[in-house]
Amino acid sequence: GEIPPIQFIPLAEESGLIVPVGEWVLNTACEANRRLQAGGFAPVRMAVNISARQFQDSEFPATVARALADSGLAARWLELELTESVVMRGPGDTIPIMDGLHGIGVELSIDDFGTGYSSLSYLKRFPVDRLKIDQSFVRDITTDRDDALITQAVIALGHGLDIKVMAEGVETAAHREVLLARGCDEAQGYYFARPMPLEDYARLLAGGGVIVR
Repeated sequence: GEIPPIQFIPLAEESGLIVPVGEWVLNTACEANRRLQAGGFAPVRMAVNISARQFQDSEFPATVARALADSGLAARWLELELTESVVMRGPGDTIPIMDGLHGIGVELSIDDFGTGYSSLSYLKRFPVDRLKIDQSFVRDITTDRDDALITQAVIALGHGLDIKVMAEGVETAAHREVLLARGCDEAQGYYFARPMPLEDYARLLAGGGVIVR
């Protein structure tokens, strides 16, 4: 049966299988995105989560470049998501890797922002295109003053550094309205769509998709 990521990802990382599994996911995502474009759909940016083990692999930038070349996908349509804990594990080593990936032309985002231990002195040095506000802050944004203030602060921080901000876990129209009022650039969550197979996603796009600001 289905096994949720919260169960299989830690085991894959512990065993080392996350590297080949992650490469398969990356290749599959690039190929799927390119197929959608070849099918006549307007290009969209596709984000792929990257694990700590993948990111620490010295061959990872070459793996990304190969996935793009093999699929024929332009680099600007691929986004790599890195968690705060991954990029802050060793900032001195992290920045060159991120610079190398950014040099390929892909976009980089910091996922689950606000839940780790980011150093603002390093954040300004990271070649990051997007900060993703963790859903734990978005969930109660309409009722919890602290969550609302934290969200507003992250949006202001991102914009001050010329970084786009995306809110994760948007599940209601009220969530969306609050975030729009605070100037959040993008949003994702069940309010717009739930996880789905590629075929269903293609049908969603064919029907006009969803409007996400």
